[in-house]
Amino acid sequence: MASNHTDSQGPVWEVFTQKKSGVPYQHAGSVHAFDKDMALENARDLYTRRDKPSGLWVVPAAEIVAVDPGEAAPFFDPADDKVYRHPTFYEVPAGVENL
Repeated sequence: MASNHTDSQGPVWEVFTQKKSGVPYQHAGSVHAFDKDMALENARDLYTRRDKPSGLWVVPAAEIVAVDPGEAAPFFDPADDKVYRHPTFYEVPAGVENL
């Protein structure tokens, strides 16, 4: 997870760009800024010079919530008592090559 550190450049903002309309946003990097307008301008200047994306998001890094690494295993463990979550529960129809 990104640092929530604030220094003389302002807090960290995470930047996401969208290559073209309808495709998912992707993380492009981080910028420092004191407010959302400055964050958008810094992100535009730094991450859109070569490409012309159709969308740009900035998110305060301090607002990003993540799973604690010490709790990751139980958090991501599947519920083994729910057989429908396992691919062996389903029968593959004849003639289907890629599923």
